[in-house]
Amino acid sequence: MNLGTPEIILIALVVLLLFGGKKIPELMKGLGKGVKSFKDGVKGLDDEVNSVTKDIKDAAEYNKDEAK
Repeated sequence: MNLGTPEIILIALVVLLLFGGKKIPELMKGLGKGVKSFKDGVKGLDDEVNSVTKDIKDAAEYNKDEAK
């Protein structure tokens, strides 16, 4: 789905009409905090997956050495 300039302008006007000029900065601040929280959660999950993957590789290497 591609949004062109006219669509973005229309969305901005609708948001301005619905929420008014004073509420928009508060909404954007909340949206920014939500995005940051989401990114932090994804990074934590990625770190956990990488840790488990490393543990599995280490265990496989240990078992390979023990089999010799």
